[in-house]
Amino acid sequence: MTDQVTSVAASPPVTATPTASSRNTAVLVLFTAMTNLADGVTKVILPLMATRLTDSPAQISAVALTLTLPWLLVALHVGVLVDRFDRRRLLWAAELVRLAAIGGLFVAVAVDAISLPLLYLSGLTLGVASVVALTSGAAIVPSAVPVRDRQRANSWVAGAETVCNEFCGPFVGGLLVAAGVSVALGATGVTFVISMLVLALLVGRFRPRAHDQRPAGTVNQQIAVGLRTLWRHHLLRVMTMVVTVLAACWGAWLALIPLIATDVMGLDSKGYGILLSALGAGGLLGALTVAPINRWLGRRWAMFADILGTAAMVAAPVVSTNMRVVAVAAFLGGMGGTLWTVNSRTISQQLVTEDMLGRYNAAARLFSWGALPVGAGVVGLLAELFGIRAAFAVFAVATLVLVVPFLRTVTPAALAEVPVSQD
Repeated sequence: MTDQVTSVAASPPVTATPTASSRNTAVLVLFTAMTNLADGVTKVILPLMATRLTDSPAQISAVALTLTLPWLLVALHVGVLVDRFDRRRLLWAAELVRLAAIGGLFVAVAVDAISLPLLYLSGLTLGVASVVALTSGAAIVPSAVPVRDRQRANSWVAGAETVCNEFCGPFVGGLLVAAGVSVALGATGVTFVISMLVLALLVGRFRPRAHDQRPAGTVNQQIAVGLRTLWRHHLLRVMTMVVTVLAACWGAWLALIPLIATDVMGLDSKGYGILLSALGAGGLLGALTVAPINRWLGRRWAMFADILGTAAMVAAPVVSTNMRVVAVAAFLGGMGGTLWTVNSRTISQQLVTEDMLGRYNAAARLFSWGALPVGAGVVGLLAELFGIRAAFAVFAVATLVLVVPFLRTVTPAALAEVPVSQD
C-alpha cells in the first residue's frame, strides 16, 4: 500500500503536448468569461430570491453557503476524478449540470413554486458543478498553454473570473432581475450553452497522463497523496492557510452584503449589482497590472496586497454604510484577490507536476474554497447574535492576524526557489 502511494507521488510530470496551441489561451479566457458571467448572475439571483421569502440573516446567508459547501463535501474526490479523466469532458459535464439546475429554477418560477428548500437544493447542485469546473479548469492550463505563456494565461483567466463573476455578472444580474427573474434565469442558461460550445475550440489532449494511464492505488490513497503534496511543502502550506482565512472573509462578505445593501444601505437590485461590480473593477485592474506590479514590487508584495485589500473590504461595513466607501473597499479587495490568484496559480503550476494538479488543487481548495461556506455560516450566526457590524469586525481582525505568518514564510528567498517561466 505504501509503495503504491509513493509511486503516485513520484510519477513524472506530463508536459504540454506538441499540439497545445497558444490560441488555447484565448479559448480558455473566453470560456472562463462566459461561465463566470453566468455564475455572477446566479450569485445575484439566488440571494435576492431568498430575500423575497425571508428577512432572516441566517436563512439568507444559507443560500450563499449552499453554493460553496460542496468544496467541503466533495472537493477531494473531485480532485481524483480530475486526475483520472479527460478534463475538457469534465468541464462539459459540469456545464450540463449547471444548465439543468438553472432550468429547474426557471420552471419553478413559471409555476410559482419557488421555496427556500428549492433554492438550497439548486445552490448545492450549482456548487458541486462549480467544484468540478474550477478544479478541471485549473488543472487543464499546463496541457493547454506552453510554459512560457502560463503567467499571462493565468493573469487573463483570473481577470476573466473576477471581472465577469464580480463585475459584469452582478451588474448584468441586477439589470436582469429588474426585468424579471425568469429573464435572468433564461439568459443564464443560454450563457452556459454558449460556454459549452466554446470548449470545442480547444486544441490538444487533455487527459492528465500519457497513454491514458490512471494513478495507482485506491481513491483514498490518491486523496492522501494530494494532501501530503500540499502539507509537505512549507510555502504552499502557508499560502493555503492564508488564503483560507481570506476566503472565509470573502464568504462572510458575500453572504451578508445582499442584506446590507437592501436593508441597511437601501439599495435596489440595480444598486446592489453596481456595488458588487466594484469587486470586478478591482479584479480587472489587478489582471491588467499584475505583470508590472510583479516587476516593480515583486511577487511577495503583490500577494500581500490581497491581505490589505480583504481587510479593507470586510472592515468597511463596520465603519460606514455609505455606498462609495463600501464600493471602494470592495474594489481594493477585488484587485488584491486577482493579484494573489495569478501569482499563487503560477507558483503552484511550477512546483506541482501536471499529473498531480487535480489532487493538489482539490486539497488546497478544500481549505480555501471550503472556507467560503464556513465564513458565510459564521457571519450569519454572529450577525444574529451580535449584529452585522460586530460580525464583520471579527473577520477584519482575523485578516490582519495573517500579516506575521505571511511575511515570515513568503520571503524573497522562498520565492526565489520557485522556477520562473520566461514570458
